[in-house]
Amino acid sequence: MYADLGAERLISAKKNLQKIVVEIKSFVGHSETYDLQQALGQYIMYKEILQEQHSERLLYMAVNDITYQSIFSTEIGQLLLAKQPLRLIIFDEHNEVITQWIN
Repeated sequence: MYADLGAERLISAKKNLQKIVVEIKSFVGHSETYDLQQALGQYIMYKEILQEQHSERLLYMAVNDITYQSIFSTEIGQLLLAKQPLRLIIFDEHNEVITQWIN
């Protein structure tokens, strides 16, 4: 299964000695709520597939810092982070650096 769709892609990497899979989300649609529904559904689907394959990789969703501020720091975003086992990587796309890991 591949996730190369426009600005969204699935990549594998290592965080220290831990293997990870990263789903990069752009949230560029007309509705942030719809984009969030799509991203969360895709994240859950990939997570289930990794578990079914007994993969040792952990799944992360990567979003830029602007998306994090506009979606995940809101009340509904905080609710999702509290209720869902969602791992996030927050990155600064202009400086090309990771600014935060949320487990």
